[in-house]
Amino acid sequence: MSTPVPSHARVVIVGGGIVGCSVAYHLTKLGWRDVVLLEQGTLSCGTTWHAAGLVGQLRSQQSMTKLIRYSTALYAELEAETGLATGWKQCGSLSVARTKERMTQLKRTAASARAYGVVCDVIGPREAGELWPVMRTDDLLGAVWLPGDGKANPTDLTQSLARGARQRGARIVENTRITAVHTEATPSGRAATGVSWRNKDGEEGTLHAEIVVNCAGQWAKAVGRMCGVTVPLHSAEHYYIVTERIAGVHPDLPVMRDPDGFIYFKEEVGGLVMGGFEPNAKPWGMNGIPENFEFQLLPDDWDQFEILMENALQRVPALETAQIRQFYNGPESFTPDNNFIVGEAPELRRFFVGAGFNSMGIASAGGAGMALAEWIVAGEPTMDLWPVDIRRFARFNGNDTWLHDRVKETLGLHYAMPWPNRELDTARPFRRSPIYAQLAADGACFGSKMGWERANFFAPSPDEARIDYAFGQQNWQPWSGAEHRACREGVALFDMSSFAKLLVKGRDAEAVLQSIVANDVAVPAGSTIYSGLLNERGTYESDLTLTRLADDQYLVVTGSAQATRDLDYLEKAIPADRHCVLVDVTSQYSVLAVMGPHSRALLQSVSKADWSAEAFPFGQSREVDIGYATVRATRLTYVGELGWELYVPVEFAVGVYETLHAAGKAFGLVNAGYYAIDSLRIEKGYRAWGRELSPDCNPFEAGLSFACKLDKDIPFRGREALLRLRKQPLQRRLVVLTAEGASEQMLWGGEAILRDGEAVGSVTSAAFGHTLGCPVAMGFVSREDGAVDAAWLADARYAIDVAGDLIRATVHLSAPYDPRALRVKS
Repeated sequence: MSTPVPSHARVVIVGGGIVGCSVAYHLTKLGWRDVVLLEQGTLSCGTTWHAAGLVGQLRSQQSMTKLIRYSTALYAELEAETGLATGWKQCGSLSVARTKERMTQLKRTAASARAYGVVCDVIGPREAGELWPVMRTDDLLGAVWLPGDGKANPTDLTQSLARGARQRGARIVENTRITAVHTEATPSGRAATGVSWRNKDGEEGTLHAEIVVNCAGQWAKAVGRMCGVTVPLHSAEHYYIVTERIAGVHPDLPVMRDPDGFIYFKEEVGGLVMGGFEPNAKPWGMNGIPENFEFQLLPDDWDQFEILMENALQRVPALETAQIRQFYNGPESFTPDNNFIVGEAPELRRFFVGAGFNSMGIASAGGAGMALAEWIVAGEPTMDLWPVDIRRFARFNGNDTWLHDRVKETLGLHYAMPWPNRELDTARPFRRSPIYAQLAADGACFGSKMGWERANFFAPSPDEARIDYAFGQQNWQPWSGAEHRACREGVALFDMSSFAKLLVKGRDAEAVLQSIVANDVAVPAGSTIYSGLLNERGTYESDLTLTRLADDQYLVVTGSAQATRDLDYLEKAIPADRHCVLVDVTSQYSVLAVMGPHSRALLQSVSKADWSAEAFPFGQSREVDIGYATVRATRLTYVGELGWELYVPVEFAVGVYETLHAAGKAFGLVNAGYYAIDSLRIEKGYRAWGRELSPDCNPFEAGLSFACKLDKDIPFRGREALLRLRKQPLQRRLVVLTAEGASEQMLWGGEAILRDGEAVGSVTSAAFGHTLGCPVAMGFVSREDGAVDAAWLADARYAIDVAGDLIRATVHLSAPYDPRALRVKS
């Protein structure tokens, strides 16, 4: 008999794969009993059942590593709690290197692991062979060994999570498909109210719910489209084989990854599972995922698998004679950036998503289910989830043609070399600035951020506009260094059109913003305010600049990547009874930043406005003429020099650019890119969202408490938490580090910071400081047994671990370049 579907529930979860069951498990663990999970087939019948079950702890971001480490701890304990086996085995894992570059990357991985608290040892080929005796090692340079990694049985693990959820009151209904997501208009925006369903017996009904959670796997995009929610994922074929028994393969054999060969191995019943991530993937499901695709595979494709098989034979010669028991071609869903998707959809209140796990669902499900459940219960994320937050995408990222082409590349990113500043190549160019063609003609090499094509640097010619990736010095660095020096010594123009721009308007605009942002916005029209957006824990959700345009208008400018996130945050925070509206005006304005000591003279030469320090002081904004155009000029800087950001209506952007360059010849004006912005801002100690600022960081740790109105009796989100934090000693603090001497080693971020030989933190941002003449970095240092004060910082020697090489460094609490900001305010 079919399990009955109730008419009402607090939460309905759509999808009974491992992620949906993990969300149900964790919601009930948090005390929510009225939870219903609907699965169109039977539990684990979609993607989960054919997953390989590898669980590797280490990720490129510390917050994501925390999630996987939680998964491993949960899987180790789950059987004792529920009585159902999970197949969890802490067998450890090896990653091997065939090339010098890969060995450098693995050593960098080990250094990051040290900073994140993950045990990871660099070993030689002989030791790797002892751990994995059926492997050929004569062509290897070394490996890394992570003893805490393991593997699990995906179906058993799903059933165990489901039982844990049931034991605490959740109801799981199989063979029941949703046919609609219901919504209603509320004072705070459109919200989910439940689902319609139909089971395999032909029965139909409606389940009213306060919250809907979309964990529908490959069907998640279609479920989102039922209610106007964008879930950017696309399926691709994913392959592995299972062999019969092979001599020397035993149950305790570690998982082994050979990323140079795009392949992985694990033991199964005395044989091997071998699969991989080929560089050019094969998308699937272009016309949608069939409804009844349950416990099914796609036809074998040995041609597509050939590159993996050839590399596997090279690594494990015994495969030449091994019997193949089964070929698995199981489609899985992949996202545009190879990170999964969690969070409340920006388009629909009370509708949450947990999907797009990029063949990492088993490793991620425990932590992702916990994080999503906590978000649902708390009403906001409880930790830094920015790398996987659904709001890192926009509506245009749901374009099927674009997703199809991008997924060809993202599947292969699992084992592609993770070069510093690596750019994706597919489905580009995407969003273009009005002056894209002019920048390309001047030799721009473009990177991508939130779909925008942004000039990273300018090569001597368009033919040279490429990145030759390396862990050391890269080809573009002399050119970017020249742009850096031009900004410090002359004048440079940066196209910052990708800035997200939001207009807040209405008679209650000031009062609404005062209750939301950390800094005081009660300033005269024409003034700017730098502020953070905080959560109730007093940590950062974003940082931004507000310009008061009039008594009832503010222009909010934030980072390119934060457009959807900040719009969603602010919209949710505006009370329904206030006269205040928010509009995304990003595409209405280009932003041309003219920066450097000669910027004033250049702008004065093309404008009748008064650009003097007395008439146009720092932090002011006004409309001015530039040639024939009328633009908004704002005296701010993100590079630490005198300069202005020009907000230009898009139809005037080309004309303003041409005017500036024609006049700029007399002042040595050069185009400059985002790599120069990064090296300039790091020398100046300017923070960046997603690197220094995150939901795991508060203004005191970041050194930005000056931008919080704590001494004014004005409530704002996070204020109470900040008042409590202000009384506590700082045990974590952001610092700037300069490498001692002109090191040839490059810092890229993620490296461990050592204090007297002990890891105390990691680098968040790094570049070569062309003005300082050495590598410069920013990062957090922590102390468990006391305050991170000036005396403690000074009483030690510091080093940065770069792939095992220790680079001596000096710690600074203020910017090593122009700490008094005299050049900015001149």
